[in-house]
Amino acid sequence: MSGINHTKAESMRAENNLQIDGQRLWGDLMATAQIGATAKGGICRLALTDLDAEMRDWFKAQCEALGCIVTVDDVGNMFARRPGRNAALPPIAIGSHLDTQPTGGKFDGTLGVLGALEALRTLHLAGYETNAPIEVVNWTNEEGARFAPPMLASGVFAGVFTREYADARTDRDGKTFAEELRRIGYRGSETAGAHKFSGMFELHIEQGPILEAEGRMIGIVQGVQGIRWYEVTVTGEATHAGATPMPLRKNALLGAARLIDRIDAIARDHAPDAVGTVGLIENRPNSRNVVPGEVFFIVDLRHPDEAALDAMERQLHAALSDVLRPLDLSYTAARVWDSPALKFAPELIECVRIGAHKAGFSNRDMISGAGHDACYVARVAPTAMIFVPCAGGISHNEAEYTSPDQCAAGAQVLLNAVLEFDRRLG
Repeated sequence: MSGINHTKAESMRAENNLQIDGQRLWGDLMATAQIGATAKGGICRLALTDLDAEMRDWFKAQCEALGCIVTVDDVGNMFARRPGRNAALPPIAIGSHLDTQPTGGKFDGTLGVLGALEALRTLHLAGYETNAPIEVVNWTNEEGARFAPPMLASGVFAGVFTREYADARTDRDGKTFAEELRRIGYRGSETAGAHKFSGMFELHIEQGPILEAEGRMIGIVQGVQGIRWYEVTVTGEATHAGATPMPLRKNALLGAARLIDRIDAIARDHAPDAVGTVGLIENRPNSRNVVPGEVFFIVDLRHPDEAALDAMERQLHAALSDVLRPLDLSYTAARVWDSPALKFAPELIECVRIGAHKAGFSNRDMISGAGHDACYVARVAPTAMIFVPCAGGISHNEAEYTSPDQCAAGAQVLLNAVLEFDRRLG
């Protein structure tokens, strides 16, 4: 008995001495930001492009240098495993995504993967053996910027989408997810979802202003608000801008403009928790002297309560009829993505809380306004998220910024939370 207690005491002392190297993490973040670097200081590294392949190759090499076995499933999700002392335990997953928006920042997604890599490197250099294996995960096409919907491959992993559905997604040039995945060499042999996790922790920037405004370092994420996307096409008649009198016009862009104003009002009706956005719009034929004949746009509605989202959806459909019919315009509208509101696993949330307390960082509970791979993974494994601040709450923007100290704090809390959860598994 005394020998067992001594071993546990030694293990606790070793845990307390495990400190991530913030400077090393920052170096990785800045070095990999050159893969797809934009002129304004951001990153354009769309899923399944050559730049995504280059980043994946870098990540794979870094993990293999630590002795990890890297496997890839059939939708391109990457898993870098460091063994634990009990191979029978499913691994503890840590990670996020490496793809970006067309004008994305250096930290969205990338911090979650590289922070997890830094936690793994810390364990490796200390020679610390966990009870369960630890896996760093890179999820494919989280952003959905090239292949809609977002969180596509984690969705296949969790059984939300079929592989066939993912394979058939096309980009704006008509290239399919399947052919591009094969082209860059990351169509793996493992069936997506065959991996089983004891739990998953995802580190991410907040993508909002709350932590910075309150001067807190860590967000302990309780859950994620519901998100729904709709594709809308407004159809009128393309005619000559000089020869068509105002009363006889069927101006699709005018109808779309009025709808966008109504969508903003719908979200404000459900304040303060609701948001509504039109962020993508295509005007056709988009000529300076032609009355627009067709407009396509995407509506993004979000709320932490599903009943409120239902009400917002009803208001959207009512607005389509109310606005467009008096303008003699027709339309089609379809919900193309639905990510329900969810709550994360209480036990893993507690591990994050303990991890933040152990590191001495100020923190608060919060709900995520953005969707993440953790949303889908939560359907098949206990899951939690850790937020760190980002300057001005700006994200999906080249100006996105999280300081070296904030990045290091997130990685340290991630490591602490994983060790706490691993201790409970043992």
